[in-house]
Order: sequence, then C-alpha cells, then structure tokens
Amino acid sequence: MIGVGPGQPDALAPAPAGWGVGPTSVADLEALAVLTSVNGLGPVTMGALFAAIGSPAAVLRLAAERQGARAIAAAATNLESGRGLPTALPDAIVAAAGRRQEILGEVARLGLQLVAIGDPEYPSRLRAIEIPPLLLYVKGDPSAFVTVHAVAVVGTRRPSDAGRRIASRISGAVTRAGGLVVSGLAIGIDGAAHAAAVGEGRPTVAFIGSGHDRLFPATHDRRAEAIVETGGAIVSEYSPGTEPTRGTFPRRNRLISGSADAVVVVEAGARSGALLTASWALEQGRECFVVPGSIESPASAGCLGFLRDWPGLARVVSGVPQLLEDLGMAAEAGIEPATAPGRQRPSSTVRPIGTEAAIASVAAHDRPVAAALFNGAVTVDELVAITRQPVGAVLGALTRLEGAGFVEGRYGRYEVTARIELGADARPAA
Repeated sequence: MIGVGPGQPDALAPAPAGWGVGPTSVADLEALAVLTSVNGLGPVTMGALFAAIGSPAAVLRLAAERQGARAIAAAATNLESGRGLPTALPDAIVAAAGRRQEILGEVARLGLQLVAIGDPEYPSRLRAIEIPPLLLYVKGDPSAFVTVHAVAVVGTRRPSDAGRRIASRISGAVTRAGGLVVSGLAIGIDGAAHAAAVGEGRPTVAFIGSGHDRLFPATHDRRAEAIVETGGAIVSEYSPGTEPTRGTFPRRNRLISGSADAVVVVEAGARSGALLTASWALEQGRECFVVPGSIESPASAGCLGFLRDWPGLARVVSGVPQLLEDLGMAAEAGIEPATAPGRQRPSSTVRPIGTEAAIASVAAHDRPVAAALFNGAVTVDELVAITRQPVGAVLGALTRLEGAGFVEGRYGRYEVTARIELGADARPAA
C-alpha cells in the first residue's frame, strides 16, 4: 500500500480515467496545489473525486458553496470505490479551500513550479507507473528528466568510504556518458551520487520525502542549491509544510525508481530503505543492479540478501565499465563491446568531454589503458577486460602512467589524478 498523505493510506487501485489527460489549466493547477495540502487526500481518491465532480477547480468551487462539505460528501457517494470519503475529508477540503491564497503564496515564495500529470513537462517515465502523483512540486528545471538514459543510484545513509567512492564513480560515469542520475538527497550514498553529478557540471534530480520547506537533512540545503544551479531539479509530491516521516520516505522511493530506467544499489544494510527502492524497481519493470560486498560488512548485508532473494532479476555490478554496458550506455561512454562475451574495449573515436588532450599527452602504446581509466576502470582486472591486453602489458602501462603523474595507485586501485582530470575544458566540482 502507498500512503496518500502523511497519516493515511489509500488502496492500490487505478485512478478513474477522465481528468488529467491533457495540459492543465491555471485554475486546475492551483486547485491541485490546494487539494494536495489536505492530509489523507491522495491520487486515487482525488482522481475519483474529479471523475465525479469534473475537475480540481470544480471541487474547489463546490467547497466554496454554503454547504460545501455536505455537497462534496454527497458527490462522493457516487465514487467508483463505493465507499465514499472518510468523514473528516470534506471538512478538510473546505478548510483548505479557505486557505487557498496562503497555500499558493507559499508555493510562490519557495519558487516552486507546479507540474500536473497531464502537462508535457511531467516526467514520461513517472507517468507510466502505477498511481503516479497527480501533481509534482519542482524546484529547478523539469526538462532535466528529458534524457535517453536515467539511472537511480541509492544506498545506505551510513556508507563506508569505499561505498561513497563507488557511488561517486558510478554517478560520474553515468553523467559523463550523458545520462541523468536520480537519487533521494539523503546523506550517505544519495549525497555522494548527487555530488558527483554536480561536480561534472551536469543535471541530477533529487526526490525528497517532505515539503520543500522541510528539507531533510537540513544540512543538504547547499547541495540542493547546487543541484538547481547545474540545471537539475528537486522534486516532491508533498505540499509545502509537510514534515518528513517514516511513511513519506517509502512513498518517495517509488518515484526514484519510477523516474529511472534502472536502479543501482551501492551499499544497503539489512533494513535499508534502498532495498525498498530496489523492490519498487522490480515491480515497476525497471532493471535493478546491486553492488556486492563482503559477507562481514553490515553495509553489504542487504545487498547480498537481495541478490540471494531475487536471482536472475537483481544483477551484480562487476565493474563500472561493465555496468555502463549493461545499462546500454557503452557507446556514449566510449566503450565498445568486444567479440568475446563479457569483454569490452575503448572506442577510438568517442570520449567524454575534456579527456582527449590528456590521453593524447601520453605515449601511444599507453593510450588504451589511459582511455580505459577515464572510462571508469580502476583495477587491473577491469583494465585487462576493457583493453584486451595481457596483464603484463597493462601493469607496464600503469607503471609508466603512474611515474608520469597521470594516475595514482593505492591498494590495487588506479585513478586519474585530479590535476589531469580537471583540465582546461573539464568542469571542477562545485
């Protein structure tokens, strides 16, 4: 079940057809903002009301009548569900209608855009899920959703250093390949994923489990601003003033998965909310990828359990380049599948922006390894798989590249140095 308000659930049943199939009028858009503020009035019940009364604006007009609550309750007796409205809802709708200017004033003060389900700006992936929100509150650019590839990167709020690094690598690689990174703006893995996209100077989208004026954690205010400044968006289905609760975040998670083509779980404990996002992904027909970890690590317990419980549906992340190929983003990332199954090699013509000069600066026989490093490979095994060179040749290239200051090696991992990666035409982290 999905909670339709902070305190009351609504059954999973299709909303009635009718209203919401085309662009929304200003009157209906404003009426939706008022109705969304009513605790316990969710998309299924609202859709049924609109089918019975006509439109969001028609519901508010009825609420403004002398016996508005009684009129709404009477109209609700004809709802398709056959159960009418909970007793308190008609009065709550009338009360919200009386606060119309106050509610709309707060939306304006926060600089939010109202995007209804029938509007062309509404995310097409999200429109296709079961019971999508009828209204989204968007801070930033709704067009950030318009992309060929959208990948959700989620995980625990208490990640290891390795987990943060992996989330950053995945997010950065997806972003450089032109994809959109979606997450939940929580601390930990979510924050690392957003930060990597922002560091690339590219849009990322964050779904929050509260009203925009109740951002949680509050320490992410600056990160939210950076997301907006780089062309991304902060999105909520909750009206301003809605406090985050244990119920709002699980409901938010279905939007994270629903707005992406695939969900990648980096680290998740046995009871992590990221596992709920992964479950939603499977239910919504999205791909689900899980980064495995040590059986002794609590941060990996949920990931390993999910892989065990969903064999054949949840897929293992065996490396960043391999993940890009699995996501169908190999060409955009400059990686071509090799003829041997599971093998990849870098393309000689397609590179992420800002890397050509750096790659050209090294010796010709070391360039395949240098290119693979820029494409996200960090271990010798990954470099061998991508370049299709012998282990000895890869190790020799790494030794020369490290001596030249191109890469840094630490504990068996090799990464492009900051001074090379942030060249003249690359964008520094915000």
